[in-house]
This record gives sequence, structure tokens and C-alpha cells, in this order.
Amino acid sequence: MVIKVFLASSSGSTAIKKKQQDVVGFLEALKVDYAQLDIACNEENRMWMRQNVPEDKKPANGIPLPPQIFNEEGYCGDYDTFFDAKEDNSVYAFLGLPPPPGSKAQAEEEEQEEEDLQSEEEEELRQLEEEEEADVQEEEEEDLEETQEEEAE
Repeated sequence: MVIKVFLASSSGSTAIKKKQQDVVGFLEALKVDYAQLDIACNEENRMWMRQNVPEDKKPANGIPLPPQIFNEEGYCGDYDTFFDAKEDNSVYAFLGLPPPPGSKAQAEEEEQEEEDLQSEEEEELRQLEEEEEADVQEEEEEDLEETQEEEAE
């Protein structure tokens, strides 16, 4: 899987340049395999990006600004959602990538999986106990009915 980062190499906006540098720099620091696709000098890249950003993620004017991030064909988000994922330490999930072995993100993911498994086991145990309790109650009711029938005879 290749992460695609759509950038504008000749943007006049310093805010856009800073956002692009932030995304690229962070991906490089994480050693994430990514491709930079320039929308300033490649019309195909610009059209593809504009067509593939979901309608509900486009700004009011309908034209999404770089950087826009995709995992292959799947839309990940723009700079703001990337920044939020970075702040939440969930960039790998944002990118749709598994965290690297030995990383803090992987340890957190494994811890969550362990908690989920433990919760499932606790739920199964609770259900078994309820079934066992219901069986015991049913047996007691049957014994009571038999005793009442015997007394009635």
C-alpha cells in the first residue's frame, strides 16, 4: 500500500506550504512509504484528487486544497484530519496502515485487542453462569412439581 500525498509545488500560500511540509516531514519521520503527487504542474493529478475527495469532505467552494492524503484509492483526509490523528497518536489508523512492530501504537493496539478479548471471555463466562443458574432453577421447579404431585396422590 502506498500513501499518496497530493501537494502543490508552486503554491503561493505559506500556510499551505507549511501544512504540506508538516505532513511530508511526519511521514518521513515515521518511515512511511508515500508518494508525492504534484497538482500544480500535473493536471491529471489535480483532477484525480478533486474527483476522489468525498463530497462531504470538500470545502464550501467545492475545491479541496492540498495537502490531501490517500491510501491507494481510499481517501484518508486533509491536513486538519491528519493533524488530529497526529495529536491522538493514531496516524497509522488514519492512514489505514498497521503500526510497525515494536512501536507504541502497536503496543496500544495489542493492549486494546487483549482488553477486547478479556471482555469477550468475561461475557461468555457471565452467559454460562446465567445458563447454569437457569438450569438449576428449572431443576428445582421440576423437583417441586414432582413433590407436589407425590403429595397430591
